[in-house]
Amino acid sequence: MITIEAIATVTPEGKVTIQLPATVLPGNHKLVLVIDEQPVTAEKRPPFDFPLIHVDSYPADLSLRREDMYGDDGR
Repeated sequence: MITIEAIATVTPEGKVTIQLPATVLPGNHKLVLVIDEQPVTAEKRPPFDFPLIHVDSYPADLSLRREDMYGDDGR
């Protein structure tokens, strides 16, 4: 038995089209379709909660040039 859970769009004509995985062999199969009574609503996710890093100002002599950050071999 294969269980597939998905969200499908039902057309105004009441039609749904599905694409089955390639592992389902051609031929007649028994399907069981369960439909929730209420349509799925868009789930509102909370915004990302990134940590805040408080730093002072950069040193006046800070150099971000590649030559200054890496050695002679470029790494």
